[in-house]
Amino acid sequence: MNTAPAPLSPSAIEAQYQLRFQSLFNEGRALEFPCDQAGHVDMDALSERARHNYLYARTVIGREFATPAVIPALH
Repeated sequence: MNTAPAPLSPSAIEAQYQLRFQSLFNEGRALEFPCDQAGHVDMDALSERARHNYLYARTVIGREFATPAVIPALH
C-alpha cells in the first residue's frame, strides 16, 4: 500500500496563498486573489468580476492600493 501523500493539484496549490492588495486609504479594505507561492494569479480561474477587480487593483498600485503581498490563505 502506498502511504505517500498525493501531489497537490495546481488548484490546490493556488488555494494555499492569496495575493493581497491593501488599500492605502482605508485599513479595512483590501482585495485578495488566489495565487501560487510566487504570487502568480491564474486569471482564467477567476470570475469575470474578480478578474476585473484584479486588473483594476494592479493598475492603481501606489495610488489606491499598496504593492500586493503573498499571504497564506485562511481556511
